Amino acid sequence: MLNAVRPYVSTAFLALLIVYFAYHAFTGQQGLLTSAQRDQTLAVKSAELKQLTAQRQDLETRAKLLRDTSLSADLLEERARSLLGYSDPRDYVIRIQHDDSAGG
Repeated sequence: MLNAVRPYVSTAFLALLIVYFAYHAFTGQQGLLTSAQRDQTLAVKSAELKQLTAQRQDLETRAKLLRDTSLSADLLEERARSLLGYSDPRDYVIRIQHDDSAGG
């Protein structure tokens, strides 16, 4: 009986190996069935990269304006007022009263 099965062992092993690789080709991390998920992740990451690039550009511009060689008086004044809590006498200040006792 063992001699009758012996020629088919290598064929069965090869078939199982093909099934194994085919299964992982479809369902693995880089598989064909996960391409939609990868595309969605790529779209989300691309949007995040675009937002971060714009934010970096803004910060670089602000940093450039604060350098000694190209100091922007308006930007410096705005930052000083913001940090120190002061306002110009010509500014309108609207105070909003917060009611902390309103259950929360």
